[in-house]
Amino acid sequence: MRVEDLIVYGKSRVHSDFAKMILADLLNINSLELLTCLDKEVPEDLVNTYKEKISKLEEKKPVQYVIGNVNFYGNRFIVNKNVLIPRFETEELVENTLNYIEDYFPGNINIIDLGTGSGCIGITLKKRVPNSQVTLLDFSEKALEVAKENAKNLEAEVIVLKNDMLDNINDKFNIIISNPPYIKTDEEIEDIVKDNEPHMALYGGIDGLDYYKKILESAKTCVKDDYLIAFEIGDTLRNDVIRLAETHFPEATIIAKKDMQGRDRMIFISNKNID
Repeated sequence: MRVEDLIVYGKSRVHSDFAKMILADLLNINSLELLTCLDKEVPEDLVNTYKEKISKLEEKKPVQYVIGNVNFYGNRFIVNKNVLIPRFETEELVENTLNYIEDYFPGNINIIDLGTGSGCIGITLKKRVPNSQVTLLDFSEKALEVAKENAKNLEAEVIVLKNDMLDNINDKFNIIISNPPYIKTDEEIEDIVKDNEPHMALYGGIDGLDYYKKILESAKTCVKDDYLIAFEIGDTLRNDVIRLAETHFPEATIIAKKDMQGRDRMIFISNKNID
């Protein structure tokens, strides 16, 4: 079959953008480049793989899992059912954290990414701040397997650690960063998310605060003299997380930031006079 035939086949079954994304990924080209090779014959094995992936989309599987990777902050990260799919909001968390590192944390710094999943946060920070020591931490063995593979593929020298957040961690860090589970137990979410992504990476208890409480209760003994704690938060949790931060870090500067959609999605806690 030709490229054009496969596009027509895919578009008849799923959203045209997804059909093109899958085909472009299989051909190792950009989606826009498909238009330049519409008459190209596609090998039979790739045709079969393409049709299998289209079938998975018809079964309401996330396109990121079907493709098997996602672009995050300019790098390709492997993703599968064992890890949360990285979102744009998390890229904004990384962007703001990098800005704070540049402005307030010169020199060698220690970073820990709690609940790392695919490793996208910690690995991106390591790539952008090569003189840092980065630890990727998760409780899930299967998630850590994905994180290790991504670190290897992206040539990022990181420490990978299985642990329950900061419990019994004796090291100290300049940067503690996390996109923890924060969906409330009874909160309505899209079926495609609820039915496919790992629940341990989604749900944060009745009020969505379980992991913020857990992290902040232990963080005081895990931060260096100069520190920044960076959280992604659910857009209804701003005031609750700020209250928790004030309880455990009463002398700190605490900043809430909005994402590009104007939603409260990030909290930063630091002994620096950040803004």
